[in-house]
Amino acid sequence: MTTIQALRGTRDILPDETPLWQWVEATARDLLQRAAYREIRPPMIEQTNLFERGIGEATDVVGKEMYTFEDRGGRSITIRPEITAGLVRAVNEHKLTAQGSVLRLWHVGPAFRYERPQAGRQRQFHQLDVELVGSRDPRADAEVIAVATTLLQTLGLKSLTMDLNSVGNSDDRQRYRDALVAFLTPFKAELDDDSQKRLQTNPLRILDSKNARTQEIVQTAPNLLDFLSADSQKHFDQVQQYLTDLDINYRLNPRLVRGLDYYTHTAFEIQSADLGAQATVCGGGRYDGLMSQLGGPDTPAIGWAIGLERLTLLLKQLAVEPSTAMDVYIVSRGEATAGKALQVAQALRLEGLAVEMELRGDAFKKQFKRADRSGAALCITLGDAEAEQGTVQLKWLTSGEQSEVSQTSLTQATAELVQKVRQVQQAT
Repeated sequence: MTTIQALRGTRDILPDETPLWQWVEATARDLLQRAAYREIRPPMIEQTNLFERGIGEATDVVGKEMYTFEDRGGRSITIRPEITAGLVRAVNEHKLTAQGSVLRLWHVGPAFRYERPQAGRQRQFHQLDVELVGSRDPRADAEVIAVATTLLQTLGLKSLTMDLNSVGNSDDRQRYRDALVAFLTPFKAELDDDSQKRLQTNPLRILDSKNARTQEIVQTAPNLLDFLSADSQKHFDQVQQYLTDLDINYRLNPRLVRGLDYYTHTAFEIQSADLGAQATVCGGGRYDGLMSQLGGPDTPAIGWAIGLERLTLLLKQLAVEPSTAMDVYIVSRGEATAGKALQVAQALRLEGLAVEMELRGDAFKKQFKRADRSGAALCITLGDAEAEQGTVQLKWLTSGEQSEVSQTSLTQATAELVQKVRQVQQAT
């Protein structure tokens, strides 16, 4: 019988990998909590028109990449291809901005796009998403960028660069769009096929085409920053000044437009030189019109997303790995010790120690080898002799120091044992 395998573009995150994911998520949770961001958990399925209206029907995401189906009630349903639109829908639906307060929200979870799988990019992928809703202040732009850079640096990433741009307001973009179309039309036959189609539907996306000839053509295209209104330019100047004040380095990239139609004003991408072609590890920007576009009040917002597949791939390449070592490894053999070993493990776990207990009943020699490989600070041994005498054997695996204590004293003095385990770990 053929073994059923995971679908193309999906992958199992196996137990050897999950500690890295858990560490990333825990680090993010701690940092975001300290910055006053609160978690929100929207559903993974939404009405299709949420993404058509929010992301834009002319985008590749909506036109080519969404997983859409009709449910039994005849409704068109889409498994979310990104997270921001769903968060905005939730904010609108539950009137979370009714009191005029600034919302700081975050969410982590999977999203789905039908695209060609490659390193760091899957059809099911995971994003950490951060949104600040309710402020037009340029300090909001600087804050969310600072939160992103702080998180990446806290995780130990190096070789990071940030591209920064302003796509202005809707009037700015329309003027630029007209100028860009006028510039590119004489070159239409030389553009790649996708760019030829985008010339009328979404010409700004031509700027980040990966086709070599198209990139050569757009090198001399009009500069988006030249089309900013006075207000848009003032906002962008203030954002740059705040980033400079925070010692956050950036480079201006007037061809950075991002892939979704809802962006306004600030757009940015943080990249790593260690990721190769798929260099972007974090991307985002301001989307002041999306709330009203989806039926809510006119509310400004800015946010970003980090792709966790790319981020964990990068961390592995940089050998950034959280410790998965146990604190204590319990070796036991024989029916007389089975229950006592379980009691010892439970007592130590209740005191906050990570404890692995042998369950296979192998010979002591094999068990001791596994204890050495576990990375534990302490090995506790219970055998027939210990069961008869009411003792346990303690062996500190780094020093080889051994001692024998009574089972009663071990379970009654767990706090002291925890303290010594921590001291041994710190010393090594």
